[in-house]
Formats: sequence, C-alpha cells, structure tokens
Amino acid sequence: MHDLRELLAAVLRTVEEPLIGYFLLINSSYLLLVLLAAVSLVGHMRRTRHRGAAESLRGRLAPGVSVIMPAYNEAAGIVAAVQAMLALRYPRHEVVVVDDGSTDDTFGRLAAAFDLVELDRVLPAEVPVTAPVHAVAVPRDGRTRLVVVRKENSGKTEAVNAGINASAEPLVAVVDADSLLDPDALLTVAKPFTDDPTRVVATGGVIRPANGCTVVAGRVVRIGMPARWLARIQVAEYLRAFLLGRAGWSRLGAVVLISGAFGLFRRDVLVEVGGMRAGTLGEDFDLVVRMHKHLRDQRRDYRIVFVAEPIAWTEVPSTAAVLRRQRRRWHRGLWETLWTYRGMVGRRRYGRVGTVALPWYWLFELLAPVLELGGLVLVTAGLAVGAVGPGYVGLFLAVAYGYAIVLSLAVLVIEELSFHKYPRWQDLAVLLAAAVLENVGYRQITAWWRLEGAWQAVTRRTPVWGAMARQGFTNSGVDHG
Repeated sequence: MHDLRELLAAVLRTVEEPLIGYFLLINSSYLLLVLLAAVSLVGHMRRTRHRGAAESLRGRLAPGVSVIMPAYNEAAGIVAAVQAMLALRYPRHEVVVVDDGSTDDTFGRLAAAFDLVELDRVLPAEVPVTAPVHAVAVPRDGRTRLVVVRKENSGKTEAVNAGINASAEPLVAVVDADSLLDPDALLTVAKPFTDDPTRVVATGGVIRPANGCTVVAGRVVRIGMPARWLARIQVAEYLRAFLLGRAGWSRLGAVVLISGAFGLFRRDVLVEVGGMRAGTLGEDFDLVVRMHKHLRDQRRDYRIVFVAEPIAWTEVPSTAAVLRRQRRRWHRGLWETLWTYRGMVGRRRYGRVGTVALPWYWLFELLAPVLELGGLVLVTAGLAVGAVGPGYVGLFLAVAYGYAIVLSLAVLVIEELSFHKYPRWQDLAVLLAAAVLENVGYRQITAWWRLEGAWQAVTRRTPVWGAMARQGFTNSGVDHG
C-alpha cells in the first residue's frame, strides 16, 4: 500500500497542474465561444426586428434549392416528410428523395401518394456513385416538384451523391428523411447566399431534439421537454453544441462541421470536391473540412456560415444502447476526419481552420475522453490512498465540472433571452436541471463510449452503423424520449 501511495503521489505531482490547466483551458475556450456566439445572436436579433419589405424581396430573389432526402426503410413517415418539405415557404425549391435500396414499402407509398411515373432519364455522373441507379420517377401531373431516385443500397454518402446528380437547382440542402424543418427554415438558411452570393458556399442551421414535442403533418406545432432524463439531457447538450458552440465558430470564420441532418451547399462546389466521400462515418465533418482544404488550396475567397435561427428537429436516442452506438460512431468519424486532414493542422495556408479549429478539435474533442476519464481515475485513486487531499479534489471538480455547469446554464439563459423556444416555466426548470445532471454520470459514460469509438478507429475494426431504433412522431405530443 505504501508503494502504491508513493507511486500515485509521484504521478499526481507530475500531472496535477497540467490536469487542472487542461480543464481550465477547455472550459475557458467554451466560454470564449459562448461570448462570441452571444455577440452574434445580439446582432441577429436586431436584424430580425428590422426585417420588412426588403427582406421579402430578398426572399423572392433567393436562388433555387434542391432538397435532398436520402431514405432507407422510411415507409412509416416518408409521405408526411416529403409533403412537409414540399410545403416549405420558399420561392423555388424541389425535393429529391433518394430511395437507397429500401427493403420496405418506402417507394410504394411515395408512388401511391404522388402518382409517380418513371422517366427515361440517365443521371449525369458529376459526383461518383458506384451503386446502380434503377429508376427516376416524378409525379404524373408535372406540377409537383418532386424527384424520386431508386438505387441499390450503398449508404448515405452515395445516396446524397445520387441526389446531387439528380438535382437541378444551384443550392443543395441535405436533410435527413426523419428530420422536421421549421416552415421558414430554407428562407433563413439561404439568406447568407442572397446577402453574399459570390463568397458563401455553405450554411448550416440548428438541430434540436423533437422528443416531447407535438408534431402535426410533419411540423413541430408545440415545443415541450421529453419525459425521460436521457432525452432531456440531450436537449441541453444539443443547445450548447449547436446554438452557441457552432455560432461561436461561425463568428471566428472557422466552421468545420455542418450537421448532416440540415445543411445548405452551393451545388457547383459540391461537384468540385466530389460530393460526399464514400466509406466515411463522419461524412458531414469530412465534407466541410474537405471544402475548406479545396477552396484554400485554390486561394479562393469564401465563407461557410452557421445560422442560429433555422431549425431542424430530430428524434434523439431514447435508450442507452442506441445512444452508445451513436456516440461511438460520432467519435470514430471524428478520429477518421482529423487523421485524414492532419496535414492542415498548424498551417497558416488554411487560416483559422488550420491554426485554431482543427487543433482545438484534436485537443478538446478527440483527446477529451482520455484525459477526463484518466483524470477521474487518478484523482479518485489518489484520494483513496491518501496521495491527494480533499482540497485538490475540490479544485479538480470545480474546474472540470463546476465550470462546465456554469457554462451550460449561461447557454440556456442566452437561448431563453434570444429565442424563448420553451414557453412553459416547467420546461425551463427541467432544462436547467438537465444541464446540471449532464455532468453527473451522463458525461462520464458518454466519454467511455467515445473512447470505444476511438479504439475501433485506431484498431481499424470494420465500422458498423447499427440501427437507430426510432419510435417516430405522432400528433399527440406524447414523449418519445
């Protein structure tokens, strides 16, 4: 026991200051992002209050959008999802559904609902698609702007690429088939393209959990909190990650991630970079970093923007097993993308993406689970054998978790002052409690799952997506979390 105590004491003497410094640095970097995002949101809200006739004019002049919806075994909700996308308030848009070899009745339900007929049309091969495309179908009346592409199953990346080949508009929105968009989402997320048409190449919007919300005809009509704590904590987590984390990066001009659930891209740039890269687990992260690299290598002036207002709603995992698969997959995708583009790190040629954003993701996203769990083990063991005192433990907990809780609460306050999406005081109270409880158990177990994903990437095990067991949306507003 004496030897163990001496060993732990020696290790802790070596790492105790760097460990505290690491958590102080990571949480302070989050604080900086929060402050930058808050500045952006203040400006955004001021502009929103002064919208008027000029805004309506810009909406009418907005470039056309092709909404690409990759779908695999989405028969239960595909018709309502497509109807909702067709009904989005936007002057000119089409919906391109790519049925990626579904084994259920996804295409049959679309064909019946929209009276589809097959076209004698060969899609151009502007971006690579290896799986055969069997058919392209459109509504018989010719008025509904819907295109349905049927192909053999080869994954989401190739489904999106097939949709790019089938699209006819200059902007391409990639939306998951099970995502729900606010009615004005396209108008708002396309606004940067209208304001700065020569430089803006991509925009992304906020993703929020729909668990606990009331959904009618593919629209969220009442926002509420889920009944289960697992989903409630994810609501707080998503708010911090999307609303303020990415808004802060956008303020720095260093957005490297646009969620695959809702993003808008210039079609010509997508074609230039070859669409989505097949075989990637983090296809959305990979695409945006590759766009940065391509455009920086060509020394082009461009912008990739995050817009805080347009919202896509999605169902988050309702069980620990599904959440585990998701977080393992996300972290493996993070590792693969960072490793693929490691040559960009620290190079001034790639601007703040190379000198700030990518190093930050290496240090504070990829390595965070290792350092967090390692720190917890060391501090707990040191306390158990008397190698550290209660004072150091209290300082560690305050810097690692107390600071994080304060940041999460600050995010919720800013969200409430800016958008006020949760009208009931009960929901706000639950959200505040979830922001605190996230740091007690949830954060540690998800860190372990992220470590599993990193280990799978390092050992190059065959990636397995796993099924996301969704319970779906109903009109009743019953919690699905």
